Amino acid sequence: RKDGTFYSELLSISAVRDANQNILQYIGIFTDISQQKMHQAELEKVTFYDTLTGLPNRRLLQQRFEHAFQRALQLQRRCAVCLLDLDGFKAINDQYGAQIGDQVLVHTSQHLQAALRSGDTLARLGGDEFVILLNDMPEPSDCHPIIERLLLAVAKPCQTTAGEFSLSGSIGVSLYPDDNADPDTLLRHADKAMVQAKEAGKNRVCWFDPSNARKVAEHQLMQDQLLDALEQQQLVLHYQPKVNLQTGHVLGAEALIRWQHPTRGLLSPAAFLSYIEGSDLEVPVGRWVLQQAVQQAASWHQSGVAAQVSINVGASHLLTDGFCLELKTILEQYPHLPPSAIELEILESTAISDISKASELIQRCQGLGVRFALDDFGTGYSSLTYLRKLPVQTLKIDQSFVRDMLADPDDLNIVEGVIQLAQVFGREVIAEGVETLPHGARLLQLGCHYAQGYGIARPMPANQFLDWVSAWQQRQDWQALTGPSAI
Repeated sequence: RKDGTFYSELLSISAVRDANQNILQYIGIFTDISQQKMHQAELEKVTFYDTLTGLPNRRLLQQRFEHAFQRALQLQRRCAVCLLDLDGFKAINDQYGAQIGDQVLVHTSQHLQAALRSGDTLARLGGDEFVILLNDMPEPSDCHPIIERLLLAVAKPCQTTAGEFSLSGSIGVSLYPDDNADPDTLLRHADKAMVQAKEAGKNRVCWFDPSNARKVAEHQLMQDQLLDALEQQQLVLHYQPKVNLQTGHVLGAEALIRWQHPTRGLLSPAAFLSYIEGSDLEVPVGRWVLQQAVQQAASWHQSGVAAQVSINVGASHLLTDGFCLELKTILEQYPHLPPSAIELEILESTAISDISKASELIQRCQGLGVRFALDDFGTGYSSLTYLRKLPVQTLKIDQSFVRDMLADPDDLNIVEGVIQLAQVFGREVIAEGVETLPHGARLLQLGCHYAQGYGIARPMPANQFLDWVSAWQQRQDWQALTGPSAI
């Protein structure tokens, strides 16, 4: 312009030709488009920048993500996606109002921007959440100094019209391409890590662990599949016989859950039980096991086989307020079944976690006529006080001690000690993990008459149990244990 200022113009140039199409002259027409450019800049600012702090918003951040990720792959470096949330900001905003809160956000954004390198991006998503995109990181450790500067920047006092305020920040960090995900997923992962930082005490940094996240996702997937398995009747019970080594009599069987997977075949509890224990599935699966096992016991009794069925009960299921009523309702469905034919097995660690409630519940259920066994005895570091307070009828020696007792003197001493404890407290005792005749012979020597294990029988479908009982009577090897020369 005449005053020396620059402006934007839109110029069009047209050629003027004669009759022979020779160019005679050019005519230029220009228009001052400063106003349009100003509107365009304002529109761009509204579209790509936060109106309060002037920082990039989510839309511009998305573009920065794409550029940074491409560069990271080309240079074989890392990007760090940091989600920062101000600790205590809500209290300031609620007490002093949004205007003071906005002043705090503006000052904080300025402090954060000053702590970053020129190639990094600071963006505001809304509220008191900021995203920091750190570029060109050869190693994860290279992020630490910058993140520490961010925490110090947040802690700088903010001068407002209502006075000076000091805050702290909680930061969650996810790394690309270590966490090989899209920008939205990386932000979610950083948010999860930030929540962990809040829960850990605030004013700190937590790093998202992709391997742990995969485990969590796999765990959830497995639980979803198990819920489907329960609804689609893919869960089945197998039964492992329990016998009296002294008389050869079959006492009954322990009900053990299996999963008839549609593609992987029959799965043992080791493949899926850990996904049930302590989850929301424990109670519904426990109810199904209880119903099926009692029904099977009733079926065998109707067939003339008085087999006692042992049923494992999980901690969450056992300690629910309605467990005793639930058990009573199931037993009433089979009036011909003696309640004493049902034995509930509880883990030692389960009972000890709430000894008073467990003891009271056991007594109530025993009032219905059922029996109780303390499973895996010896693995929960229980005291004699616990043993005295729990009114169980049977102690089950954990198979880890029984299996190696012939070779390990310490395991043998534990087995012998449990048997003696059972005798002192008037409890029956049964040994798990009996795999060979010498195991059975040694247990008889120690005074333990009841046993179960692979040497006697592996868990089997219910429809094979009666045939196994008949065949067991012909097992001369095990029946010989009762003879004078067996030991």
